Amino acid sequence: MADAAASPVTLITGARKGLGRFLCEHYLGRGHRVVGCSRGPSDLTHARYRHFEADVADEAAVRPIFKHLRKAHGGLDHLINNAGIASMNHLMLTPIETVDRVFSTNVIGTFLFCREAARLMQRRPRGRIVNMTTVADPLNLEGEAAYAASKAAVRKLTEVLARELAPLGITVNAVGPTPIRTDLIRSVPEDKLEALLGRQAIPRFGEPEDVTNVIDFFLRPESDFVTAQNVFLGGVA
Repeated sequence: MADAAASPVTLITGARKGLGRFLCEHYLGRGHRVVGCSRGPSDLTHARYRHFEADVADEAAVRPIFKHLRKAHGGLDHLINNAGIASMNHLMLTPIETVDRVFSTNVIGTFLFCREAARLMQRRPRGRIVNMTTVADPLNLEGEAAYAASKAAVRKLTEVLARELAPLGITVNAVGPTPIRTDLIRSVPEDKLEALLGRQAIPRFGEPEDVTNVIDFFLRPESDFVTAQNVFLGGVA
């Protein structure tokens, strides 16, 4: 087995397409051993990549992922909780099933992976957890009540877990992207997207590289004194 210091083990959720796929390719390019998961299969093939099909909020389906990490790699260095779903609709037109689905993936899934990752990370000298929030939270975006609320919960979860896991040498941080042209925003009308961009200090769509720039910083060994932080992109505060 490759030396963990030279070839870190990185787990990425929501890895099949969009930003998650980009993250997998980015960290494979940096020499990481990458494990990804999503509800569906992935066509990404690489000697250092293993993909699992699982709903991130299904505890029974998630167990084999961490069993593999423990047996194949002896632990885990990095977790990037990228899996997430959004729903844009007025409060009075939002079915409770939609709210349940959004919170299950965004909050319960993030909680479950943080918990299981921390149990493995304590085997390493250090660990890094990076969660995903959203600018829909500070901007209080109309039509995004369930999504923004779920990601606000992730932001608070990040802050609390940072304190709980600090004694284990594990940092917990988050990044809140602006809209990136992925499937997550495919159903959002273009005029609403343009209005959102206009509320940013830097009024443009985000790029995957904007996100990996922040995650790279959080994962650095030198960032061991950085925890409980959330970085909203685009000049949103």
